Amino acid sequence: MEKIILIIGGIYNLGFAVFHIFFWKIFRWKADMRSVIKINKGIMYVMNLCLIYVFLFFGYISIFHNDMLLSSKLGTTILIFISVFWFLRAIEQIFFFDIRKSVSIILTIIFIIGGLVYLIPVLN
Repeated sequence: MEKIILIIGGIYNLGFAVFHIFFWKIFRWKADMRSVIKINKGIMYVMNLCLIYVFLFFGYISIFHNDMLLSSKLGTTILIFISVFWFLRAIEQIFFFDIRKSVSIILTIIFIIGGLVYLIPVLN
């Protein structure tokens, strides 16, 4: 059961990688970033690219190395790290976005689910 949960987690993270790949288009960064100073624009682009890499890594290890994640202390540490990553993302949603909007509430729930997906195998 834990392997299936981690495969679901892998797909979840790969979905966020794809979502972040399309940030430029979805959020019209080409137009909006014209008014942002070069250093801040660079920071935004680099942070987004690094997040894509992190999501691809989370997805890859969850799908192809779930045995190792479930059977070693290092694996447990990685699972806890990914879980905390998603729980922190849920908390950040509350502080940095308008939590009264339905899309923000939905995203917060989605991020909490991500945290639970990686916490459940640790607790079992």
